Amino acid sequence: MQRYEVMSKFCKIFFLVMTIILSASRFSQAQMIVVLDAGHGGKDPGALGSKVKEKDVTLDIALKLGKLITAKYPDVKVIYTRKKDTFVTLNGRAAVANKNNADLFISIHCNSLPSSPATKGVETFVMGEHRNNANLQVAKSENASILFEDDSDSSYDGFDPNSTESYIIFSLVQSEHKMQSLKFAEKIQNQLVKGGKRKNRGVQQAGFLVLYKTSMPSVLVELGFLSNKEEEKLMTSEAGKNEIAAALLSAFDDYKNNWDQSKTIVSPDPNSNVTTTSGTIYKVQFDSRSSKLKDFKSHYKSLDNVEEYFHNGMYKYTAGRFTDKSDADKYCEQLRKKGYSGAFVVKFKDGKRE
Repeated sequence: MQRYEVMSKFCKIFFLVMTIILSASRFSQAQMIVVLDAGHGGKDPGALGSKVKEKDVTLDIALKLGKLITAKYPDVKVIYTRKKDTFVTLNGRAAVANKNNADLFISIHCNSLPSSPATKGVETFVMGEHRNNANLQVAKSENASILFEDDSDSSYDGFDPNSTESYIIFSLVQSEHKMQSLKFAEKIQNQLVKGGKRKNRGVQQAGFLVLYKTSMPSVLVELGFLSNKEEEKLMTSEAGKNEIAAALLSAFDDYKNNWDQSKTIVSPDPNSNVTTTSGTIYKVQFDSRSSKLKDFKSHYKSLDNVEEYFHNGMYKYTAGRFTDKSDADKYCEQLRKKGYSGAFVVKFKDGKRE
């Protein structure tokens, strides 16, 4: 009898340990990675207030937000594009996010309009074509950071942040993460203006270089105007910075909840008739939608081997199946010439996207 009890206890402990190990394994595989980008820095001061520089405000709030996220969600990996007063190129900021396969990119900024000190309010941007001159001016201001870079002509293919013509290229960009970016931008706006405390300047689209090359949902938030005395005071006081960081955390709460739910859905979608293959396969992703197409193969009948899969809350569509990445790259270029300017290569291993 005693031996049976000992064995029973051993089995219970064994299964408990195995459950913890397996849970930890699943947990690590689904770890969320967030990149926090404190705008400007080092030799690039950003916008100027009467008492403070944008680069200092953005760094303080990015660090505060990162600490809040880490404290509340130990499973989330927070990465910063800078943690000190250092200069980071716009390409370099996007590269940090892409290199770490981030699931979300948040670029933090402040506005300024010295010619109109009464102007105030919060606005959040996603990558897109500017719809009015005001949005263009904000983009020009933030993109001017490349003027502090030593080799900006070659790094950005001759892009001139002060030339209206340069922004025409952004009208051709169709980000596969645009829908998710817009949804998160709306969450940020709702939290920052909650209770009518702040003026809501809305969710906007404009051509920001820092968002242009990120390969995940990305937003750029303008927390307020340093040229407005009231908002400068808010963004420079400890209480104000804590309030802003807490609002951004609340927006992140909603986003992460949706992200967690999306991870419970099997990928690829069981109704998509996708052929799962063991080993490594490269495909070219060319479209992404919030709702499922009824007959995607007919819809994209001019493309080869079109497949559908569900990932991060979106239905995504790929063409081609290659074991050699160089072949996938060539096919990707063909799709871009056909008008799918946002096409890019994705890697699948044993039927799952990496």
